Amino acid sequence: MREIVFDTETTGVDPATGDRMVEIGCIELVNRIPTGRTFHAYFNPGRPMPVEAERIHGLGDAFLAGQKAFQHHVAELIEFLGDCPLVAHNAQFDFGFLNHELKLCSHPLVAMDRMVDTLMLARKRHPGAKHSLDALCSRYGIDRSHRVLHGALLDAELLAQVYVELTGGRQIGLALASEAAQALAAGHAAQTPASTFQPNRRAYRTPRPHGPTPDELARHKAFVGTLSSPLWTQ
Repeated sequence: MREIVFDTETTGVDPATGDRMVEIGCIELVNRIPTGRTFHAYFNPGRPMPVEAERIHGLGDAFLAGQKAFQHHVAELIEFLGDCPLVAHNAQFDFGFLNHELKLCSHPLVAMDRMVDTLMLARKRHPGAKHSLDALCSRYGIDRSHRVLHGALLDAELLAQVYVELTGGRQIGLALASEAAQALAAGHAAQTPASTFQPNRRAYRTPRPHGPTPDELARHKAFVGTLSSPLWTQ
């Protein structure tokens, strides 16, 4: 199954008040495993970057002025997203900005039923705990030492690892212990016995004699003669 984990950086928190998306990073997963395919782009928002937002992601006016507007990347982005589920942390936020940019380009919006929100998954799995991306990385032992500032592609890479853990994790390097199974996997089944069981071989012994001796028969007859009204005669 193909899924896209993505993250965005913006000028603020509300596209309805004029905030714009300035970066998006996407990671492709197939069966919960990164394929190595990514999409990453910066966008010129056409408006000044607030100081508070720049402190979070480090994207200032001078850098963004040299980037193209969202509309110049939209076709490539939509092709990469395809029609698969889209995974994000606090996904309502990211979907809101993505669809706002698509609306400004007169492009069809991304259906909300494609949304997979890792924040909701984390709240269900770890009620009462901290659910930020940093907190979840710490919980699952995911290295985030290189995360000095927020960055859409870096955060998407971290979130992809968190998402795998939230959905059950995966075992890497699982190997069968038996030599027979390993030989079978290597294509040597014909040389591998179906069973290694070897029954214990015991030396043959002559059966012991269990028949009564003449003396035993005589004593038994004498004993029976002492019984009064034995049951088998009635």
